[in-house]
Amino acid sequence: MAEPTYDELKARLAELEKQNAGRRTGSLEFRVSEKGGVSVYGLGRFPVTLYYEQWTRLLDQAENLRKFLDENKDKLKLKEK
Repeated sequence: MAEPTYDELKARLAELEKQNAGRRTGSLEFRVSEKGGVSVYGLGRFPVTLYYEQWTRLLDQAENLRKFLDENKDKLKLKEK
């Protein structure tokens, strides 16, 4: 396998920096995984991946989840700003 040229390395570096730029802003990114799940990147170190039916069940419970979080906020670890 031939060594990459300086220009190829420079192009690859630019591509990687572009990919990481979105992550630095705290934005979320959605991708379809190899197995057909939906992965959310940007929440933490690893992506969160669920299948369609799981996402819809979770989204259907969004109001209950918010209520639960508010009721238990004093017990939860929160990031300091």
